[in-house]
Amino acid sequence: MRSAVFDFLSDYDVLGAFWVNVQLTVYSAIGSLIWGTILAAMRVSPVPVMRAFGTAYINLVRNTPLTVIIVATSLVLSQTFQMTLGADNFKDIGFRLAVLGFIAYTSTFVCESLRAGINTVPVGQAEAARALGLSFTQVLRIIVLPQAFRSVVAPLASVLIALTKNTTVAAAIGVGEAALLMKEMIENESDALFLVTAMFALGFVILTLPIGLLLGWVAKKATVKR
Repeated sequence: MRSAVFDFLSDYDVLGAFWVNVQLTVYSAIGSLIWGTILAAMRVSPVPVMRAFGTAYINLVRNTPLTVIIVATSLVLSQTFQMTLGADNFKDIGFRLAVLGFIAYTSTFVCESLRAGINTVPVGQAEAARALGLSFTQVLRIIVLPQAFRSVVAPLASVLIALTKNTTVAAAIGVGEAALLMKEMIENESDALFLVTAMFALGFVILTLPIGLLLGWVAKKATVKR
């Protein structure tokens, strides 16, 4: 068993495939946090048009299968509109389109988690800030969002773990990550199906378990005392 695992590692770039998943996760997580925060601000905005856009976007994208979104980014943006996102080869284009799709999808869950955190902030604090002359943006940035983020570390950790596992969907548009390599290995190593699947399952456990433990610890430390 041990030698078979080392044979796989030498014959296939397993670590390289998982590294692609890590990169997809990092870039998508950063983008999702930014876009999700903007969407959350729209959802609680006093401007009706912004609230309507945020609500429509969340309801549409969150209820669309991730695979459909990833494939749509490839078919619509790359093939129909010939968008390259600054990349000069198929491999990089696919990677960047996958990141864009993950951001579009995952940001909806970030938004809803943040909105729940915003609802935990006492209304009196925002009213007091407005009485002092602060604008809506200043109230959100200085008073509300810092407390909201502290109260939703655990939900955001769950979103990040889900994102890490969801990066396997990038295989649908040919991104060379772990799921695509596993498919190739299953086809080529049909006599070692259990070993192949166990190895990739263990790989994702190694990726996601530390995230859960670390952010769980952060959540306990950052919890807002009320």
